[in-house]
Amino acid sequence: MLKKDSRIGKNKEFDRAFKLGQSFYGKFLSAKIVDNNLGRLRLGVLVSTKISKKAPIRNLVKRRIRSALRQSVVSLEDGKDVVIVALPLILDKNFKEIKTLIKDILNKAGVLVKKDND
Repeated sequence: MLKKDSRIGKNKEFDRAFKLGQSFYGKFLSAKIVDNNLGRLRLGVLVSTKISKKAPIRNLVKRRIRSALRQSVVSLEDGKDVVIVALPLILDKNFKEIKTLIKDILNKAGVLVKKDND
């Protein structure tokens, strides 16, 4: 689980990301990225009932996305709010595909910090 100060949790914080953030799209995920004045990275995940009416399925999707984000967090730029939004095609994807697309979207957005061993 992400630390509490690394999460976006309030509706007004999500609204700010949607209103001011720049959008980046993949086949089954999208991202909204906006600068924050906190000097640290914060992450949020949205999985709507359009994905599934069943909460356990939505929670499974959220856990997969968070896990993929957690593995990428060490290489992300600080001072950003990143909101990942799941799109309906995500139900057919496995963890590896989700992780790859998240890295591609974040790389396209320019928030991935290049490491020597990547």
